[in-house]
Amino acid sequence: MSFPPKSQGRVTAVLGPTNTGKTHYAIERMLAHRTGVIGLPLRLLAREVYDRIVAVRGPSVVALVTGEERIVPPRAAYWVCTVEAMPEGMGADFVAVDEIQLCADLDRGHVFTDRLLRMRGLHETLFMGAETMWGAIASMVPEADFVKRERFSTLTYSGSKKISRMPARSAIVGFSVENVYAIAELLRRQKGGAAVVMGALSPRTRNAQVEMYQNGDVDYLVATDAIGMGLNLDIDHVAFSSLTKFDGRRMRPLAPNELAQIAGRAGRHMNKGTFGVTGEAPLIDDQVVEAIENNQFAPVKKLQWRNAQLQFGSVARLIQTLEERTDNPWLTRVRESDDLAALKSVSGDAEVTARATDGPSVRLLWDVCRIPDFRGISSAEHATLLTDIYNFLHEHGKVPDDWLAGRVNRIDRTDGDIDALSKRLAYIRTWTYVAQRKGWVHDESHWRGATRAVEDRLSDALHARLTARFVDRRTSVLLRRLNQKEGLVADVNDKGEVTVEGQFVGKIEGFRFRQDKNATPEEAKTLRAASLQALGPQFHLRADRFYNAPDTEIDFTEQGGLMWGTEAVGKLVASNDPLKPTVQAFVDDEASADVAEKVQRRLQHFIDRKIATAFEPMIKMQNDETLQGQAKGFAFRLVEGFGVIPRGEVAEDVRALDQDARGSLRKHGVRFGQFTIFMPLLLKPAPTRLRLVLWSLSKGLAEFPEAPPPGLVTVPTVQGVVPGTYAMSGYRAAGERAIRIDMLERLADMLRDQNTRAGFEATADMLSITGMTLEQFADLMVGLGYKATKGEREKMRAEPQSESQTPADAVIDAANPEAAQDVAPVATRDVASDNPNPAPNPGPNPIPNPAPAPKDIPPVAPDVPKDAPTDLPDPAQPQKDAATGDDAPEMETFYTFTWAPKRQANRPQGDGDRKGAPNGKRGGKPQGKGRAPGKGQGKGQGGKPQNFSARPPKREKKIDPDNPFAAALAGLQKD
Repeated sequence: MSFPPKSQGRVTAVLGPTNTGKTHYAIERMLAHRTGVIGLPLRLLAREVYDRIVAVRGPSVVALVTGEERIVPPRAAYWVCTVEAMPEGMGADFVAVDEIQLCADLDRGHVFTDRLLRMRGLHETLFMGAETMWGAIASMVPEADFVKRERFSTLTYSGSKKISRMPARSAIVGFSVENVYAIAELLRRQKGGAAVVMGALSPRTRNAQVEMYQNGDVDYLVATDAIGMGLNLDIDHVAFSSLTKFDGRRMRPLAPNELAQIAGRAGRHMNKGTFGVTGEAPLIDDQVVEAIENNQFAPVKKLQWRNAQLQFGSVARLIQTLEERTDNPWLTRVRESDDLAALKSVSGDAEVTARATDGPSVRLLWDVCRIPDFRGISSAEHATLLTDIYNFLHEHGKVPDDWLAGRVNRIDRTDGDIDALSKRLAYIRTWTYVAQRKGWVHDESHWRGATRAVEDRLSDALHARLTARFVDRRTSVLLRRLNQKEGLVADVNDKGEVTVEGQFVGKIEGFRFRQDKNATPEEAKTLRAASLQALGPQFHLRADRFYNAPDTEIDFTEQGGLMWGTEAVGKLVASNDPLKPTVQAFVDDEASADVAEKVQRRLQHFIDRKIATAFEPMIKMQNDETLQGQAKGFAFRLVEGFGVIPRGEVAEDVRALDQDARGSLRKHGVRFGQFTIFMPLLLKPAPTRLRLVLWSLSKGLAEFPEAPPPGLVTVPTVQGVVPGTYAMSGYRAAGERAIRIDMLERLADMLRDQNTRAGFEATADMLSITGMTLEQFADLMVGLGYKATKGEREKMRAEPQSESQTPADAVIDAANPEAAQDVAPVATRDVASDNPNPAPNPGPNPIPNPAPAPKDIPPVAPDVPKDAPTDLPDPAQPQKDAATGDDAPEMETFYTFTWAPKRQANRPQGDGDRKGAPNGKRGGKPQGKGRAPGKGQGKGQGGKPQNFSARPPKREKKIDPDNPFAAALAGLQKD
């Protein structure tokens, strides 16, 4: 072995724990000399030191040399290198080697030991590292002086902490890529994100991640043990996620000095630091804790060594010198390194053996075998790559451009996930290393720039992927601003989307904040805290705008909700008075009591005015102090029914009313119909819609019925509706359909002219006013208490019309109701909708309307069996009379309606409002035929069919003002 050379200058060992300023001191000493070289354990740290020196002396005099990067200006005076790349024989004034305790490292220790024994500066040499190297340096470098440095701040053990409770400015250490990614993902969900630092990252990616941590974008760092090698970061706490690591050959526990090296990153300069464990890592043993806190570790006993005096006469001789042993008690031969293993593998190739026959070719082979296996693939694949490179260099002197370009171009892609980009970065490091070797490529500057550009692109893409995956910028930004106690700025666009500090957090719906649904449960608390703090002023502004908004911007839904435009702002709540519901405002608790009170007051004003406007006639009647006695009591009943009461429910009360009481109620618009007592003005769409809501509230219904669309005369009925629903909708159920109550009263007026005892048929006016077919009308009449008898008769043939005859001359057969279907319906005024022609066909409504039967569809011939007679008449052709041979008569269907005695409960009750009712008479039944014998007037009872007649009596009668034909009747009386 070789012995350490006599030093030409001062040799100093600066030893101590982390955070003692050793690296800073070495930089100052180097800059005090004209030239210098400093060797650092990681290219990441080398880049950091290079940037610091460039900031002081400029880039023209500072060189950076690592395995994959070479920046050497012509006037370079200061060289910043990885330990493996330190140039020998330069004769620099100053030489420094950092982390000298790595002489004991099983993988790289022989390189550091070589620098300890052979690297010297002309004037000054520094070795920086742990105190554990004191004895070894004293023995191997007897002339060395020792400087012990104390830690600037204290380092204290804090035990175990969950990641969810990890303090800010913490670094969590993992010992595998999978572990680092899992921790970073958890921190993203719980803390807004983390920066990721690993030794395998390129300097560019690492610097971008560290900058994100240093400037406060994230408060957490997840790293491998690479941060233990001198990376200067503002870390307050270091947490170990594991106390074991895989060293390339086996899983082993971390030594106390290794734990101390990593834990020492906490507490920079004068700031105190803490360390502990997290996740599934066990607690650190008390003795180890004491050793770390007091920096007391077992000294290094052995240094890893490999012979540096190599001989290149042959491959065999080279391997022999590499495996040479030493008898120095401080030195132990390094285990077989990767480059030696690669040399043995590549030299087994026949072509390589044939080429490597002299000193230069063997030296070249050794240089090629020292290319690191950045890709981490199998040793056989790595050996194949080295064989190709060696053969190119030995045969052509250079690596072919096209061959190198093909491999670089395949890697130059920025698509894919983190793993794909990391793999490409590892691959490009191989070609960057090749390009950095002097004389290996034709155009060194081109290939160094090309490979560096590819690495930069991949590094930027990897940084972007790491940030996208492990950093929730929204949560991290909001957390930082919350922790800084700063006022957050919120912005709400016209769609109600809320951004806080430029980050989308959710939407405002009325006066409630709806958080972003994509936020994870861990993010939810942070988002809500930041959002509500920032939205306070926004809620006040919206409350002021809402309070001054016109009623036209506010509305209620058919389920009792209260809307401001498209936003729900409250709901109606039942009270003791059905006409005075209260409101419940939808306002977040965090929006302040002032906002809630203002919204509540505005909504109450709105609904009070809405009710006052829609039910104005009824409210006037309710407040009329001139109403007394029975009239006042009946008005109270009518108010309870929201202006609509089926007559059957108040039959006794109606009979008890005298004409004066009825007159006083009629002044307020009350109509005493045959089937319903109602106020026609309250049948309009707006009051009907509001009446259903108020009635549903008073009944405590879970789901409110919806009002039928305006203008429909009839709607289908369904089973299971809440009793009273049709009445509150302004309809009366009768059979399969419900008819609007005002149109029903018009129909009742028509029925008075009919003989219900002898039977009558429907007229065209009846069908027109209801908008029904004959079959539907028959079902309606049955629902109203009549008996419908179906019959069939010969249809009357129409006489030929002369050309001069106009449609106005057409005559409707009174005995043929179906003839009315071919005549335009009589125009009638729709009281409820102000539509002069009510829609005959019902449209969409809350109860599904069956589709109308198709018209004019030719009959379909029935299926005929194969053995059926063939002389049957064609059903599609007119049939012949068998006797005369003429066409058989065309038949039509008709119904005869009579009052059904068994349906007395549904029988309309007569009163003085009908045409022909004498003044002062309560019953007022028609006096014509059909009256039940032996029954008093106005009782409306009796088991015999009743006939309704509209013919004026002999004496003059008072005309009912509610009768739509009152004017015509008045004219008849006058005549």
